[in-house]
Amino acid sequence: MDLVESFNDYRSRMNDKIMGADNIILKRIFNLDTNCYAPGSVDVVTKEMIGLACSMVLRCDDCVKYHLGKCKELGVSNDQMFEVFAIANLIGGTIVIPHLRRAVEFWEALNAKQ
Repeated sequence: MDLVESFNDYRSRMNDKIMGADNIILKRIFNLDTNCYAPGSVDVVTKEMIGLACSMVLRCDDCVKYHLGKCKELGVSNDQMFEVFAIANLIGGTIVIPHLRRAVEFWEALNAKQ
């Protein structure tokens, strides 16, 4: 299984288990997350790029992979992606570089799936 499929499979399986627990607080958190990225005054592509930059600064590789996948689905270009990477590294500092490496690896894997 490749990098992208492995991540998506794991995320899907675990989300099913989490939702299967029927915990109202967790369901509300997931719902809030979904609604935050819905179309609004800020377009969905920009929201995903903001989410990606924030995830990189917070050093959450799973969130980075998720937002990279959404950005790919939404047609974000390589040039746009590397601008987001640059912003995240500027804001987060050099501690973000290891996450940048993994983000570039995952972005390349997403591009290879085309």
